[in-house]
Amino acid sequence: MRHVDVVVIGAGAAGMMCAAVAAQRGRKVVLIDHAEKLAEKIRISGGGRCNFTNRRVTQENFISANPHFARSALAGYGPDDFLALIKRHGIAWHEKHRGQLFCDHSSEDIIEMLRRECDQGGVDWCMPCAVTEIVRAETNQGVEYRLATDQGPIHASNLVIATGGLAIPQLGATDFGLKVARQFGLKVIEPRPALVPLTFETSTWLPFAELSGLAIEAGISTGVGKKTQSFLEDVLFTHRGLSGPGILQISSYWQPGEPIVLDLAPGQEMAAMLIEAKSGSRQQLGTFLGTLWPKRLAEQWLGEDAAKRLADAPDRFLKDLGQRIQAWSIIPNGTAGYKKAEVMRGGVDTKGLDQRSMQAKSVQGLYFIGEVVDVTGWLGGYNFQWAWSSGVACGRSL
Repeated sequence: MRHVDVVVIGAGAAGMMCAAVAAQRGRKVVLIDHAEKLAEKIRISGGGRCNFTNRRVTQENFISANPHFARSALAGYGPDDFLALIKRHGIAWHEKHRGQLFCDHSSEDIIEMLRRECDQGGVDWCMPCAVTEIVRAETNQGVEYRLATDQGPIHASNLVIATGGLAIPQLGATDFGLKVARQFGLKVIEPRPALVPLTFETSTWLPFAELSGLAIEAGISTGVGKKTQSFLEDVLFTHRGLSGPGILQISSYWQPGEPIVLDLAPGQEMAAMLIEAKSGSRQQLGTFLGTLWPKRLAEQWLGEDAAKRLADAPDRFLKDLGQRIQAWSIIPNGTAGYKKAEVMRGGVDTKGLDQRSMQAKSVQGLYFIGEVVDVTGWLGGYNFQWAWSSGVACGRSL
């Protein structure tokens, strides 16, 4: 039997960061993970180069039922702090558009850095290792968490759950963390896939399925009134629906049954442009729009109208067409699910957690960090920053 100060379950981004910080501050830490290979989700991220943070991080880049919860952790450990860490380890990096930061070489650089940080603190690695039972007991010395594992019992004064969410089950994602939260009476915000492609009814999407692989920059929005959320990003047509950065972003805000609205000519005044181009034009509509879009998109999107001559089209028709181009409203029938989602939205309700330490308010010694918590970042390095920030906040408090 092992007696330690802290058990961290989940050796991903948040778990390793927390374990390293706590261990380097003198705590005796065991880090457990059920996987055979370390940090697979880090390894595949950013096309294998790990989009490890974003220079533009603010709390507005995160979705939560308790939107101000992330403020404290992000203020305590931000992108510049993580950059200082990777510079200390000599990791080369570069910035892409919209503040996204990537490794020059490989995601492995980040994994090895976190492993070294853990080893520097003397973290005891325990993987692959399955936890089969968790019991909380009151002793003369205080609270104790007693874990039954397939490598024997482990007792600890503090238990940190960093097991991630339900996204990408093929890499070993499970609902373990949510089960632990419920076991100890914490509320869970209903989880669902986020940063995920959107799908449409087969009959509705049939005319556009042939466009699979085509990408176009578009404005994308969803929601009503003050709850409207918009992005300007690339949209990718697929056999089943829409993907690409813009769709992944809006998917985190989209509610089932609601439409998404696409502006297929952002920055243009299409109605005025069409009416102006009509004068003396012998072009067909499909040919004219084919100068603004890929030709096959123009033809598929217009359908039978593609063959109409601009000169023959009434102004009212062109005005309506321009409005439809800039406000194409379509209702998804769902998402591509957790297999294609980058993260999970929802999770452990932050109202039950202390925002400075990530400890459960009603359960002494129990902590939740990273994706298992109801804090979901935008696409572009924000979810990794939440992992680093929440992991450090927890590690310091331990």
